[in-house]
Amino acid sequence: MASHGLKGSMILKHHLGKKTALKGLAVFFIEELPNSFLPYFPVEMNAKSEEEILIDIEGVDSKEKAGKLMQKQVWLTEEDFSKYAAASAPISLLGFQVYDKKELVGEVLEVIEQPHQVMCRIEHKGNDEILIPINEQSLLKIDKKNKKLYLDLPDGLIEVQM
Repeated sequence: MASHGLKGSMILKHHLGKKTALKGLAVFFIEELPNSFLPYFPVEMNAKSEEEILIDIEGVDSKEKAGKLMQKQVWLTEEDFSKYAAASAPISLLGFQVYDKKELVGEVLEVIEQPHQVMCRIEHKGNDEILIPINEQSLLKIDKKNKKLYLDLPDGLIEVQM
């Protein structure tokens, strides 16, 4: 989030994969402290670009109030995320089960977009977290219906992170 203007309007940068104004969104959450998510209620939202939304929030009516929310992470409920994210957006891989060929590696916890590839933070074997690159060399298949991602990972990539 970044402030915009003098009356508390802010610019929300997102990775939903399409231009959207989040029409109909009733609430979103801001992580003000680690693992502390507080609800905020949008009053007006307008798509500014493919990755930005100009947003006014209930109770945030000054640049100072908006300043307290700058650089904070914004979260949607899983239901709202599914409604607004493009199916082709890398962020839509959240929650997918990742397989190296046919062997289960783990679940996608975070998607990190980089210029030439996407990195996924995976929960591996219930407690370890590893980073897996998703690119045209490693991607075999995406099964959106069953939320499965099939990859051909380089030998030793998982073991080197343990």
